[in-house]
Amino acid sequence: MGKAEENKQHKRLSLLNTAFELFTTKGVNKTSISEISEQAGIAKGTFYLYFKDKYDIRNKLISHQSGLVLSKALEELKQAGIEEKYTGLEGFKRTFIFIADSVINQFTQNKALLTFISKNLSWAIFKKALTSNTADDSLDFREAYYSLIERSGVHFKEPEIMLFMIIELISSISYSAILYNDPLDIDGLKPYLYNTINYIIESHADTEEKP
Repeated sequence: MGKAEENKQHKRLSLLNTAFELFTTKGVNKTSISEISEQAGIAKGTFYLYFKDKYDIRNKLISHQSGLVLSKALEELKQAGIEEKYTGLEGFKRTFIFIADSVINQFTQNKALLTFISKNLSWAIFKKALTSNTADDSLDFREAYYSLIERSGVHFKEPEIMLFMIIELISSISYSAILYNDPLDIDGLKPYLYNTINYIIESHADTEEKP
C-alpha cells in the first residue's frame, strides 16, 4: 500500500472512530457531520469523499465494528484450536457457541458497543456486509461464515436465514440481559440462549442421507 492510500485509510478510520465516539455518547440523531469532521481533524468536504451522509457512516460503522468483534472471536477460536477438534453437526454447534460466547463477552465488557449495534443493526446492513468484502474491514463476513459451514461437512438449508435468526437472538437477549438483567443476567440466560442456538442450527441442518 502506497503513502497516499495509507493516508486515505487513516482518514477514513479516523472518521469512523470519531463517529463511533459521538454516536455512542450523543446518539446518531444529535450528532452532525460537522462535529464528526471537526473532532476527527478532517475538513468537512473531505468527509463526503468517504461517506454519503451521516447514515452512510453509521451503516459502515456497524459493519466495521461488527467485523472487529467477529474477528476477535475467530482469533480466539483459532487460538483455542476448536476448529481442528470438532467436525460434523456437533462440531459446528460447538464452534458456533464458542463464537457466540466470545461475542457476548465482548458486549459485556463494552456496553456502549452493545447499545450501538443493538439499536442500529438491521439485517439489510449485516447482509450487505456478509455478501461483500470491503477493503478497510479486517474480516470478510461471507468467507468466514461459509468457511465454517464447509469445514463442518454439513449441508444447511437456508444458511443466511439461520444466521439471521441467531444474530437477532444474540443481539436482543444480550441487550436486555447485559444492560438491564432482564429477565436474568447474561450468565443466567446463557444456557437457555445456547440451547436455542443449537436448536436453530439443528433445524437447518440437512441430515438426510444421500442415495
